[in-house]
Amino acid sequence: MSQQLRKAIYAGTFDPFTNGHADILRRSIEIFDEVTILVAISPTKKPLFSMDERLAMIRELYNSEKKIIVDSWEGLIVDYAKKKNIANIVRGLRPTGDFEIEFQMASMNQKLYPDIETVFLMTGPEHYYVSSSLVKEIHKHGRDISQFVPKEILKHLPKK
Repeated sequence: MSQQLRKAIYAGTFDPFTNGHADILRRSIEIFDEVTILVAISPTKKPLFSMDERLAMIRELYNSEKKIIVDSWEGLIVDYAKKKNIANIVRGLRPTGDFEIEFQMASMNQKLYPDIETVFLMTGPEHYYVSSSLVKEIHKHGRDISQFVPKEILKHLPKK
């Protein structure tokens, strides 16, 4: 590998950022010199938190971690990667049918930007069933979600 900084993007809507996301990120910064958490907009999802709120919460969570950058993007992730000269995308895989969708997305990304590589990390077994959508649903019904999200994120949820 060259002496160039090994950079990666970890993209998602992160609405909210969960302990499963934190697990993938923690392991990513052991592999890469720098990881950009890229808060993306999904036209098919209705977010609980605004883009600015998600960015602020994640920045607060990782404000002392020098290897992590938090940014947002409204376009294709590969276009962000090209613009920022980032050659890797990190994706988490759960045993819940993620592989087919993630494989298709990684293949398309490589077709659009041949220099990009997607690195898949298996979600830790304690997070297999955790998703932002399920966390929001549980919270909506008044149940405790403290075991699913970092405490820095949890404090923002009662407001919603």
